[in-house]
Amino acid sequence: MRMTKAAWVLSGAALVMAAPALAADATLTIESWRNDDLPTWQEKIIPAFEKGHPGIKLNFQPTAPKEYNAALNSKLDAGTAGDIIACRPFDASLELFKKGQLTSVNAVPGMDHFTAVARAGWSTDDGQTAYCVPAAAVLHGFIYNQDAFAKAGIQQPPKTSDEFFGDLEKLKKDGTYVPLAMGTPDQWEAATMGYQNIGPNHWHGEDGRKALIAGQSKLTDPAWVAPFRELAKWGPYLGDGYQAQSYPDSQNLFTLGRAAIYPAGSWEIAQFAAQAQFKLGVFPPPVPKAGDPCYVSDHPDIAFGMNAKTKNAEAAKTFLAWVASPDFARVYSDSLPGFYSMQTQSAPVTDPLAQQFLAFRTACKSTMRSTYQMLSRGTPNLENEVWVASANVINGTETPEQAAQKLQKGLDSWYKPAK
Repeated sequence: MRMTKAAWVLSGAALVMAAPALAADATLTIESWRNDDLPTWQEKIIPAFEKGHPGIKLNFQPTAPKEYNAALNSKLDAGTAGDIIACRPFDASLELFKKGQLTSVNAVPGMDHFTAVARAGWSTDDGQTAYCVPAAAVLHGFIYNQDAFAKAGIQQPPKTSDEFFGDLEKLKKDGTYVPLAMGTPDQWEAATMGYQNIGPNHWHGEDGRKALIAGQSKLTDPAWVAPFRELAKWGPYLGDGYQAQSYPDSQNLFTLGRAAIYPAGSWEIAQFAAQAQFKLGVFPPPVPKAGDPCYVSDHPDIAFGMNAKTKNAEAAKTFLAWVASPDFARVYSDSLPGFYSMQTQSAPVTDPLAQQFLAFRTACKSTMRSTYQMLSRGTPNLENEVWVASANVINGTETPEQAAQKLQKGLDSWYKPAK
């Protein structure tokens, strides 16, 4: 059923008028993969919402990132999912909308606070229907321990690939710190913080990503194999036992001051700043050669939609209207530095490390993760296959060329570019 904006407003107004009678009766459960954010939701975001909406309680119920999609799909199919769904961008959430498990949010008050580009990650291919309210984008890069760099005699962050590996070698020879803090058993970090982090500098950001979608380039082309070749050289710098080192293990290794560089995204800022007892710095993905243009993954990361089967539809609509408001943008950006508002009137960024990441947008051209739009709708799912391929290349169980060939073969088996 399609609801007009007037109907959303009227239903929201009715909910506010009825708030005294509903007090604490409407509890919205929020599904998310952001398990790191649980304390922030409990201590900051939920109180901010509930203060202005006394008839509604929020229950933030995250799942580990790797398990989120499968767990959410199972819950939705079984009718046991929460009322509010945290939406990953493009194909995974679009499929939920096509299955009738997410509703249109076109009529949510405040959707005019987002440009068509901001809505694109959670809209149908024709751009006519949005099914989740955009919340935040994240930036990729590297976070480093400034003390570790000083100890190894590194005076400034690397700008080129050669400088990057030269610095890793200095850190390894010094021996005080593990040069790179990342493991491979969870797989997604190898792709998200590895391949998708350094890759855009090789395939030239949006030009390469769009060419892949259009069928004008292939994953076996040199620009797409090159990031795998770089990842294949990471292993010796990841420290002993990295093949069994989980995502939380890597986070702890770095924040405890035992590792020098963390391949990262801006989503790590709040946790790292709170836990690290040393000065942090950031640098964008190094370019292949001096003078090359730089590209950075400026990824539409998270949005929120409504479970079509929720029994608390009116309360869910009120929450989504809040997500589309400047108040939410301010609270979310303040509470989770490194998650950047996608509203046209962007929230001020005050955290120093978040400001450093944000400067990447000025220095480099923005793009997004290459596998998310259109290329992960079939089987095999390209996004998940890149997880496996990236981990295998780092572990040395596949060559870069073998990984690229397997990915292209899988994509060719179902994906036919539009003519």
